[in-house]
Amino acid sequence: MIKQYIQDNEQRMIDELFSLIRIPSISSESAHKNDMIRCAERWKELLLAAGADKAEVMPSDGNPMVYAEKIVDPKAKTILIYGHYDVMPVEPLELWKTDPFEPVIKDDIIWARGADDDKGQSFIQAKAFEYVVKHNLLKNNVKFILEGEEEIGSMSLEPFCEKHKELLKADIILVSDTSMLGKDLPSLTTGLRGLSYWEVEVTGPNRDLHSGHFGGAVANPINVLCKLIAQMTDADGRITVPHFYDDVEEVPAEEREMIAHIPFNLEKYKKAIDVEEVCGEKGYSTLERNSCRPSFDVCGIWGGYTGEGAKTVIPSKAYAKISTRLVPHQDNEKIGQLMMDYLQAIAPKSVKVKVEYLHGGESYVCPITLPAYKAAEKGFEKAFGKKPLAVRRGGSIPIIATFEKVLGIKTVLMGFGLESNAIHSPNENFPLEIFRKGIEAVVEFHQSF
Repeated sequence: MIKQYIQDNEQRMIDELFSLIRIPSISSESAHKNDMIRCAERWKELLLAAGADKAEVMPSDGNPMVYAEKIVDPKAKTILIYGHYDVMPVEPLELWKTDPFEPVIKDDIIWARGADDDKGQSFIQAKAFEYVVKHNLLKNNVKFILEGEEEIGSMSLEPFCEKHKELLKADIILVSDTSMLGKDLPSLTTGLRGLSYWEVEVTGPNRDLHSGHFGGAVANPINVLCKLIAQMTDADGRITVPHFYDDVEEVPAEEREMIAHIPFNLEKYKKAIDVEEVCGEKGYSTLERNSCRPSFDVCGIWGGYTGEGAKTVIPSKAYAKISTRLVPHQDNEKIGQLMMDYLQAIAPKSVKVKVEYLHGGESYVCPITLPAYKAAEKGFEKAFGKKPLAVRRGGSIPIIATFEKVLGIKTVLMGFGLESNAIHSPNENFPLEIFRKGIEAVVEFHQSF
């Protein structure tokens, strides 16, 4: 019945999703402030049309929140569905094969920014809700909360949750913003890494200098910055910041054994990203390194002259954006301070170093014994024909740990993304096959929970 409903209504559903995708709701760029409001208002309209009793765009300290609800029985359990309507920037634009904000369907795949992360995945939740409402199958209360700052750290969501604890009261939180191991390997995310993120500014001379007149006599900020970054990890791939590993939870032997049995083809993995060798912390597998061990990455670095041709200068300043992914028990703010202190300690006196902590979040682990987790398992099994694997993922959704801290609610991460969907990259996409199966899986969740 659900398959037929999707088939009969698919063009309408796609048109509605495309109306969201066409709004360039890039939270990191102030030029899109009005687009954030437009996107929030459109979500409000769509949730009301899907069957919510009420929906509203609510103010926060930053971009607005979208809240909606349908209360079938005050005594029934309540599911709080979380998603985000903001998207990542689209640069480098020249690598896109289509207009990132003019979605197209090619080879039964939607191509556009936000097709997966997180407009497409959140829309799965909205359409599953629509189905159970229209067919009088909804037995639990449902609330929606959609934010517009997930891609920049969800700064406004924690104070919003503190202020509206009663409004957001629920028994479980359901999120579709994670990925599966593969389209034929359904999986439920049971853990997420935390995050700390900084911007580093290195200043040398008070202006750009002629590299002939001053080269060899004055510290070059770019050279110094590169040396500082090189000191952050050792030959074994471990992060060198003192006390960084003090609170790291070692992966239990039984979990490492479970990870080892996850289907994974290293050669295929390398080929997909066009690298000859993988690297990382010594003593751990690739799947362990990118899910349950910390990591250190330079996300951007710039300074000096980068235009066409040559310009022989020693730049006045150099910059880098740096992130670490964190594991259970590592406090992101503590790590933030450790990193800032360490960079200042190892910086030479020939430059001035300024480190700004931009944002962060804690890690999260979901018990697989939760009734809601079991309901999600049934949903995947119904839609994909096999029981999903339980896996930890390497990404971060900082607000998930905040939900538990502030609202006291556990979260089930029922995500439908694929590695090939290229979220955060040019040519983001989402297969319609997964979109359809996702709706079917969430409908089954509502029936089973």
